[in-house]
Amino acid sequence: TLVVLGSSDSMPVCSLWIPLSVRSIYPICMTNCPTLIVTVGLPARGKTYISKKLTRYLNWIGVPTKGTRQCALTALNDVCQYLTVEGGQVAVFDATNTTRERRWTITRFAEQNGFKVFFVESVCEDPDVIAENIAQVKLGSPDYIDCNTEEVIEDFMKRIKCYENSYQPLDEVLDRDLSYIKIMDVGRRYLVNRVLDHIQSRIVYYLMNIHITPRSIYLCRHGESDLNVKGRIGGDSGLSGRGKEFAKCLGKFIQEQNIKNLKVWTSQMKRTIQTAEAVAVPYEQWKALNEIDAGVCEEMTYEEIQVHFPVEFSLRDQDKYRYRYPKGESYEDLVQRLEPVIMELERQENVLVICHQAVMRCLLAYFLDKSAEELPYLKCPLHTVLKLTPVAYGCKVESVWLNVEAVNTHRDRPENVDISRMPEEALFTVPAHQ
Repeated sequence: TLVVLGSSDSMPVCSLWIPLSVRSIYPICMTNCPTLIVTVGLPARGKTYISKKLTRYLNWIGVPTKGTRQCALTALNDVCQYLTVEGGQVAVFDATNTTRERRWTITRFAEQNGFKVFFVESVCEDPDVIAENIAQVKLGSPDYIDCNTEEVIEDFMKRIKCYENSYQPLDEVLDRDLSYIKIMDVGRRYLVNRVLDHIQSRIVYYLMNIHITPRSIYLCRHGESDLNVKGRIGGDSGLSGRGKEFAKCLGKFIQEQNIKNLKVWTSQMKRTIQTAEAVAVPYEQWKALNEIDAGVCEEMTYEEIQVHFPVEFSLRDQDKYRYRYPKGESYEDLVQRLEPVIMELERQENVLVICHQAVMRCLLAYFLDKSAEELPYLKCPLHTVLKLTPVAYGCKVESVWLNVEAVNTHRDRPENVDISRMPEEALFTVPAHQ
């Protein structure tokens, strides 16, 4: 049987050969299948903003996700390719999808391919929010080169009027069998219907925590520690003399910024707490912000690890993101541990996070949309503050060095790592920690 899926303008969306007899005998399993997220709403309602943030979040927590924004036919073909051939788990179809017919078409397409569908509708009637969204996002569009703000808003409002004539919002009765979240007036209210699995639950929880309030997030590491000076990783040592000097400079820097309602978070380790105390503001300790656990390698130098644990040293160089220290953690573990921190950062306004090198890399990777391969090698030097300011579809970064010298703890990505060239006896010997 050739199933032709049509769109609201009667143009075919996708053509698939699906034997009806096979589908009746072998029903599609819906317990562990890919998910298609479909945005719904008029233009300038933040659909692309939501899509990009959601894609970034899901990729960061380890759920391979991709957004598609081409015309319907191309986008759904891209969805098929990504979810069935490339091994993706979630695809985000970022479009208006304002008619019930179009959404029915997408739902049928998903059923025929064994995908779950979750709709995300953004509804906003606040003219100020709409105008601000148009000004922030559409001014840079190729459609509006050499146009001033007033011209852009006027023309785009005409586009919106065209969509309003055919817009059919998700309905609690007519669409009661669909899985969806309706976000009203940029998060003032939510309506959630028929959440089916943990992925959809995480999507709902995430979308109910993000906001568009202007704010800045300040990230920095603790001041230089005694173990930093000795080139040893991990541990729970206090600040060195230069580390204490940095902490005082950080306090002065924060005061000069005159940040409204600033919250300060630290780990539970001495070096971040001592840094925060010198800043002279109230702070909150998070166990989740503790440095990556190096297990049996705690308080060793990299040279000592290479001598005493040659296999572990090489394995970490091969895949630093997924490598787990014996009796310790991996960067992948750390990302999972930090998810509640990210969720709370999305809920808050201005926050200063005083943390550690591996932790700061994970947080930075989320905001800058860095891959798992890039994450463990992001440069996060001591005595430097990163100011992150979320903008329309990304994050602006400003780096401020506070003019206090410190040791360099960064280790570049090694080249030509090949564990197969190591002596066979080394591959099966794990020396005891000294």
